[in-house]
Amino acid sequence: MQKTILLIEDNQDVRENTAEILELANYKVLQAENGKIGVEIAQKEIPDLIICDIMMPVLDGYGVIHLLTKKPETATIPFIFLTAKSERLDFRKGMEMGADDYITKPFDDIELLNAVESRIKKHELVKADYPKNIEGLTTFFDEAKAFEELKKLSLNKKTKPLKKKDILFTEGNDATYLYFLGKGKIKTYKEHEYGKELITQLYKEGDFIGYIALLEEKPYGETAEAMEDSEVYLIPKEDFYSLMNSNAGVMKKFIMILSDNIVEKENQLINLAYSSVRKRAANALITLYDKYHKETSNTFNISISREDMANIVGTATESLIRTLSDFKEEKLVEIKGSAITILDIEKLRKLKA
Repeated sequence: MQKTILLIEDNQDVRENTAEILELANYKVLQAENGKIGVEIAQKEIPDLIICDIMMPVLDGYGVIHLLTKKPETATIPFIFLTAKSERLDFRKGMEMGADDYITKPFDDIELLNAVESRIKKHELVKADYPKNIEGLTTFFDEAKAFEELKKLSLNKKTKPLKKKDILFTEGNDATYLYFLGKGKIKTYKEHEYGKELITQLYKEGDFIGYIALLEEKPYGETAEAMEDSEVYLIPKEDFYSLMNSNAGVMKKFIMILSDNIVEKENQLINLAYSSVRKRAANALITLYDKYHKETSNTFNISISREDMANIVGTATESLIRTLSDFKEEKLVEIKGSAITILDIEKLRKLKA
């Protein structure tokens, strides 16, 4: 598929010569003679890449990138500054504002085309939707490594089998790995000084675990335990840091993958602070459904201990059991031993109190 490049340059000779080089390489080129027109075209056409001069009348290159990064639809377009200036301060300012690369005038056609091809490929990496399994993880790492020559990444990937109730890591331990859950279910929890647990997060196949401690460069802030027989892949922290620091686009992609649970955690805190036990129990069931329900199945049931369930809800086990009994009488759930079957997820979602 032909890629579209927006070229913003006030010098007509430079603009036309650059456009000709790009068109000969089979790119579709949109041209703008100043920054204001360039922003208008970018917002209308959403090109695959933008090449922009810095020093221009009406609106300079810094103004262009500032405006485009404010709009979600244009914020992630790869951006290359085209400039006659090579002072270090200009480069730093542009990179801080979100530019992906610089080409200093005068330049040759090979330099231009290499920069364009590299940035478009990296953008495709960022946009790619990798399956949340070990094949997707490996593909993602392999492609990141291909662009940035991350030689060590995933070469020494180890697997760690866990039995139910096995501990993956303990609160306060030094963070040494990023964990990728290949199979099973894992919970993380914080323990009160009197031994009471609060489950902070549930993880399913395809989730990353332990990344907050690595990002903060602090010990693990919670304990991770297998809820059933599981298998995790161990990614050394050196490889994690290498990936995060190698390229802004790859970093954004990884952050997007890792941040799936941010809103969920915020909602959990609000739920614990303001909701009744009945509402919290309903929300816990909804969380389990949303996390582990398979689209191919019309029903959903999960085996979970009443203690774990109570630790998700943030209440005493006895209070949870009474609440689940109420839900059973209302035909919201069915209970057999440790197994809970959700009969009406929509009624649970609409539960007020």
